[in-house]
Amino acid sequence: MNINIAVDEGIKVLRSNFISSPQLDSEILMAKIINKDRNYVLLNSNKNLSKSDFKNFRELIQKRSLGKPVAYLTNKKYFWKSEFFVTEDTLIPRPDTELIIENVLRVTKHKKKLHILDIGVGSGCILLSILKENKTFYGTGIDISKNCINITKRNAINLKVISRIKLFKSNVDKFNLGKYDLIVANPPYIKKFDIKYLERDVAEFEPKLALNGGLDGLSEIRKTIKKSSELIRKNGIFILEIGFDQKNKVIKLLKNEGFFINIIQKDLAKNDRCVVCTKL
Repeated sequence: MNINIAVDEGIKVLRSNFISSPQLDSEILMAKIINKDRNYVLLNSNKNLSKSDFKNFRELIQKRSLGKPVAYLTNKKYFWKSEFFVTEDTLIPRPDTELIIENVLRVTKHKKKLHILDIGVGSGCILLSILKENKTFYGTGIDISKNCINITKRNAINLKVISRIKLFKSNVDKFNLGKYDLIVANPPYIKKFDIKYLERDVAEFEPKLALNGGLDGLSEIRKTIKKSSELIRKNGIFILEIGFDQKNKVIKLLKNEGFFINIIQKDLAKNDRCVVCTKL
């Protein structure tokens, strides 16, 4: 049994289970099993595979065929310019969320020594990507999940920014430490009863804690905006990811808490996704 034959078998299984990218997924899972990168798999397809590796590969293919995301099977996800360790405790980083990083870099172009707060830090992908971009920035991350705090810590060590970050297990309502020049947040914003209609990969495997925005999808956004208005310095910047249909309601909430709306940016699918505002 060589790598090529095994990968082809994986592709067939995934295709028959309507997985959208069967070839890519099969190749990535093979790379995970043999502890190499995908290029190695493509360039060494005739190399033999041990029986135990083939057995383990088939097990991963089976899990993927049932909808478990590749990121959770490999514990890896690339975001912005770095690879992040992820588990089922964290939301899988998404390309749309890179809009937050783009906007942070745009509004802080000539700034130094900023103190940044990330509300709901998750895997740390937003905050750590910002800290990687500017060596003078300092970050604080909060999350209600102890596992997320530990995962962010692990990623901060891997990305060599651990000396510039503080992490706290805390609910957003109860966090009162410090004042911040910049606050970023990607809170849960899916309506509770809409979660079951999401793609299977998301609905069945990603943490409900990171998806569930309550009955109207705005319960966590409300808390995040209210707390951010208390924790942010005057003229500080607040950057928030929102659901595609939440723009008008979020604008109202922000204005009520003394924020001026600078820009609302659309994602790749042309949906309203990222709000940039200033505390007056």
